[in-house]
Amino acid sequence: MHVFTDPLQYEFFRNGLIVATVIGALCGLMGVYIVLRRMSYIGHGLSHSVFGGAVVAFLMSWNFYIGAGLWGFLSALLINATSRRRNIGADAAIGIVTTASFALGVALISKERQFTRNFEAALFGNILGVTSQDILIITGVFVAVLAAVFFGYKQLLFTTFDSEIARVYGVRTTWVDAGFSLALAATIVASMNIVGVTLIAAAIVVPPSTARLVTKSFGRMVIISTLLGAALGFAGMFLSFEYDFASGASIVLLGTAVFMTVYAITGVRTWLQHRQRLTAEAPANRQHAAPAHLVVSEDHPG
Repeated sequence: MHVFTDPLQYEFFRNGLIVATVIGALCGLMGVYIVLRRMSYIGHGLSHSVFGGAVVAFLMSWNFYIGAGLWGFLSALLINATSRRRNIGADAAIGIVTTASFALGVALISKERQFTRNFEAALFGNILGVTSQDILIITGVFVAVLAAVFFGYKQLLFTTFDSEIARVYGVRTTWVDAGFSLALAATIVASMNIVGVTLIAAAIVVPPSTARLVTKSFGRMVIISTLLGAALGFAGMFLSFEYDFASGASIVLLGTAVFMTVYAITGVRTWLQHRQRLTAEAPANRQHAAPAHLVVSEDHPG
């Protein structure tokens, strides 16, 4: 039990534990829509884009969350505009916009020579920098995103599976996509100091991918992914403390282990069900394959 009780003696760990749990739930919730939209790459790309915005905000003495969040939101809008109005695929638009933004951040850091621990935490995640203000902001982001998903559930669901038909039925898909981009940017900014830029995409994709293996219901997938994300964030923090790993790496590695375990179990279960079905169908197949006179003789023994 000391593995669970000893870390709780430290205030920085208690703060990090709260934030990691909330961030895990937030990433799990947003990840469902990311995975179903087949946009996993945008989580990876926007995290790099937000890093560029964080550098600009730091050099301009702006609030980190406002500057980085606004930069990520504008990047998402630019990606959508580029992929829709030009003969350019969404993957190419993501690559161009986000890598340019990340490169801008790296260029500004190299010029100003001000690569501080703040940016190291943003890249790799660090629980030591979590403050009471961070807890309030991240919790506020989670509540806002949860409320948006709750009240816009049908519109988001319709747009996620078929945006063209949703538009025909009167859903304002442009506004839905804009709101989704804002929520995604806020999620990534909130997650940077815990998970790190390099691992945010995995934290967003792993919980819904695991949930998708165990259910085909969209509603259950949302619930399972959110709860699993929270559980991974919670347990990952104890692993981080126990083995002195970066918090983001611990959460992602634990999530990957859970995914592989569930993948193996569901694979074996599917194989067993397939074998049982073949076994059940075998007698009928043999009867079908029997010579006609044998079947007749059974029906008319005389």
